[in-house]
Amino acid sequence: MTEDLIVNEIEKNKEVYINFLRELIQTDSYNPPGNEKNVAIKIQDYLNSSGIKSEIFPFGENRANLIAYLNDNFHGKNLLYNGHMDVVPPGSEEEWKYSPLSAFVKKNKYLFGRGATDMKSGLAAMVIALKILKDLNINVSGNLILNAVADEETGGNFGTKWCLENKLTHFKIDFTVIGEPTGLDPLPKSIMLGEKGRVVVKLVTHGISTHASWPFMGKNAIYMMSEIIEKLEKLGEYIPSIKPPFSINQLKKLLSNAFPNEEVFEKILAEQPMLQSILKALTNFTISLTVIHGGIKDNVIPDKCEAFIDMRLLPGQKVESIINGLKRLIKEDLGYEIANDSKTKSNDISVGIELIQQSEGSFWKDWENDATLEALKNIIEEIYKKKSFYLIYPASQDAQFIRNGGYCPATISFGPGSGSSAHAANEFVEIKDFLNSIKVYALFAYKFIK
Repeated sequence: MTEDLIVNEIEKNKEVYINFLRELIQTDSYNPPGNEKNVAIKIQDYLNSSGIKSEIFPFGENRANLIAYLNDNFHGKNLLYNGHMDVVPPGSEEEWKYSPLSAFVKKNKYLFGRGATDMKSGLAAMVIALKILKDLNINVSGNLILNAVADEETGGNFGTKWCLENKLTHFKIDFTVIGEPTGLDPLPKSIMLGEKGRVVVKLVTHGISTHASWPFMGKNAIYMMSEIIEKLEKLGEYIPSIKPPFSINQLKKLLSNAFPNEEVFEKILAEQPMLQSILKALTNFTISLTVIHGGIKDNVIPDKCEAFIDMRLLPGQKVESIINGLKRLIKEDLGYEIANDSKTKSNDISVGIELIQQSEGSFWKDWENDATLEALKNIIEEIYKKKSFYLIYPASQDAQFIRNGGYCPATISFGPGSGSSAHAANEFVEIKDFLNSIKVYALFAYKFIK
């Protein structure tokens, strides 16, 4: 059977595939600044050895996106595999036991390095799956399209969004898989049907500076910011209310499918604060104060204070309504003018709002009873030997561009690695998880386009 050929090919070449992943991890693509072209060239060289057509689309300074195809036929069913090449910077390397670019293999079980989980293991597995189908010369009626993208870690506008608007727009895609890590320890692998959006704003309070010995002569910008922070929990009153895709009870039911029964699940849930937090995050609009700066000297009343607010949106919530609600909160509850407004003078006591990053969540509404999704779930459970389950991604990701624009609503996320390792020091992926994901991607692609 063709499925056996695919699995045997993966088992036979495990070390080759591990080395390819190590090579991608060892390739610097920290974003900022990006340098994704470094990775794109490695992928193209790897695919060239099998005669797979690919094209690199450069932009900026050493940045690029890549698209590759299994064949030249786009008239049948088309499957899109999407993965990002950029990774977040490593932070303080003193916190790393192994160098972030070392791709260190420990006990033949774990592979360490920046991007090991988020998401060079998923990207490498998708590249390898494409190569396997080509090398085995498997006869198919459809096509597998690989899109390796830049810029995901800083919003995705120059990566997936650009590819959709400029290159992929010519193709009809029937199903999309994003290779983000979907492990949620101690649970088995999940399949993500949607994700939350993200809005990051920089608030700047403008007060009046004076000597600290007569503070009443000025207006303390730090106190102004403190007032705003205390009121942030009321922001929900100024934005349209919206139902989350799943209620708490519905999420519990989805999660419990990975356990022998609901009683076992409830016991695990009671013992796992992380799972409790995920359920709460997936059913609520959240606001987090993440950075604050203020003051220039210990005897000066500060006339300026800056703070960054990270807000996570439920699918269906709009960025514009969030910003408008924030403005109303500041003006109506606190009585401060908005510095960006045309009527406000530069030296007025006011609050500036700068939109730093924005994305809106998305959700595959018609996922239930979908035969393709069920087939993918069955493959995952067969390869991993554990039950899988459906969920919503608690963070934001590039799936938003593919779903929200109507390009391919049937978009899911599945990939190797655990979310708890992403962006962390000593980031790692289990090698068995990586190899299993290759099997899933290759088998699913074959069954979908055969």
